[in-house]
Amino acid sequence: MQVARTKALDKLQELDSRVKIVRGGTSAGKTICILLILIDYAIRNKGKEISVVSESVPHLRRGAFKDFLGLLKGMNRYKDVQLNKSTLKYTFTNGSYIEFFSTDQPDKLRGARRTDLYINECNNIPFDAYQQLVVRTSGNVWLDYNPSALFWVDKELIGKEDTDFITLTYKDNDSLPISIVKEIEKAKDKAKTSTYWANWWRVYGLGEVGSLEGACIPDWKEIDTVPQEARLLGYGMDFGYSVDPTTLIALYKWNDAYVYDEVLYQKGMLNRDISRFLESHDIRENITADSAEPKSIAELQGYGHNIHGVSKGRDSVVYGINLMNQNEIYVTSRSKNLKKELGGYIWAKDKEGNATQKPTGLHPDCIDAARYILTDTLENPNKGQYFIY
Repeated sequence: MQVARTKALDKLQELDSRVKIVRGGTSAGKTICILLILIDYAIRNKGKEISVVSESVPHLRRGAFKDFLGLLKGMNRYKDVQLNKSTLKYTFTNGSYIEFFSTDQPDKLRGARRTDLYINECNNIPFDAYQQLVVRTSGNVWLDYNPSALFWVDKELIGKEDTDFITLTYKDNDSLPISIVKEIEKAKDKAKTSTYWANWWRVYGLGEVGSLEGACIPDWKEIDTVPQEARLLGYGMDFGYSVDPTTLIALYKWNDAYVYDEVLYQKGMLNRDISRFLESHDIRENITADSAEPKSIAELQGYGHNIHGVSKGRDSVVYGINLMNQNEIYVTSRSKNLKKELGGYIWAKDKEGNATQKPTGLHPDCIDAARYILTDTLENPNKGQYFIY
């Protein structure tokens, strides 16, 4: 592999915050440039402990680890004796090393500490895995991904303190063959007449967030406001405090469709605060809340509110998602957090890349509230119950 200096590399070397988020389209050179920076860093500094992490070892072997070896050989730095092929760990002569492991290795995830971390294609790992890794990292944290959908990086990291964020495209990769450039740009013309190619060009050509692949709730439409003729069915509430927000979602029946309207999304609310909010907004209709918070429900009932816990059964989350998908869905324009969650709530994939029946992605604070009220009020013989047939 030939090593060439590119605009992408120059841009990444200017990032100086602890957490460095690199979003990019196809062939932008994200992985190569980050690995080049880490190799140079390991060679110039003694005793650095660098972990490169991804969703699975096969994924690493096909991608980042293969690129790493190619770069070392292209730089005439590779020595076979310095590579432990069983642990995928390369140790440099000054004692620094770069190791490769996956998030499906629990002992590695919660194991030794490190100086620096690089999570390759971080949109394929859950947020709790990121947390386990970052709290054991004393230095820089690199993350890269293709923005096929919103996910935890958008909610938890971008815009936060000590965090850099940059978007790269194929135009930042000066070493890209012209044949590949032309192939990528074919999608630009196709995007004018095809929704598939419009999304492809947005994600892989421009490096912008596209529509979701593997969305748990894929089919919904945005609507300006709740139609006047829509009928209010009630509200769904999910409790939070310091980490997660308290959410309140109103559900309306509009012909054969359902309209969801985000009424509340706020952290740090005590039950007394929630009660004052409900009173100030004259909310007297039925509220269906998370039954895992019986104390909060009882306290709000004591304040005189019409609130009760949703009944839960086996696979209640998946069942609630299925109920939402069985009906036409509209979401009001002001429901920014609900829309964001719908754009980042996906079915997790197994090691072979197949979708499972386990949701992942953005934490569904608003979606949970929406599930509660729909399940509790849906017009069927088992209204208010979670049953699996």
